[in-house]
Amino acid sequence: MRIGVVSDTHNNLKNVRRIVELFNTAAVDRVIHTGDITQAKTIEVFAQLDAPMSGVFGNNDQERATLEAAIERFGFDFYEPPFEVVWDDRDIIVVHDPLEFDGHLANQAIALHGHTHRYRCEQQNSQLIFNPGECAGMMVGLNAIGVLDTTDLTTELIRF
Repeated sequence: MRIGVVSDTHNNLKNVRRIVELFNTAAVDRVIHTGDITQAKTIEVFAQLDAPMSGVFGNNDQERATLEAAIERFGFDFYEPPFEVVWDDRDIIVVHDPLEFDGHLANQAIALHGHTHRYRCEQQNSQLIFNPGECAGMMVGLNAIGVLDTTDLTTELIRF
């Protein structure tokens, strides 16, 4: 399974439109948003994804009533972190701030986070910890999203 990973979109609608195009071109099976969407307008753009999206809320997702209404309207699933799921026989944990892993990291194969706006791809024992980093910036070529393959736990960073 190929999972698109995005974080901290911070309502940059131009970049989110590009992110949707990139994920659709990459033919991901699912998308995970690791928090800080900020406004319902961003969810409306994500509705153009060819794959279902799940995610967690971040510390800047303060317009919760409108965000939750848009999430429900477009059939996405978002949770308070930590969000734990099993896809493709892989245990996955998703948080926004990596400090939210505290006490929750166990035997998950995959741990995803955002918040830092910095790329992170680490193997710790048999666990992959991944954050594609910044995607809401204004500097072309420095924004990134990720694609994670659950088959072999490889990641691809897509810069735009």
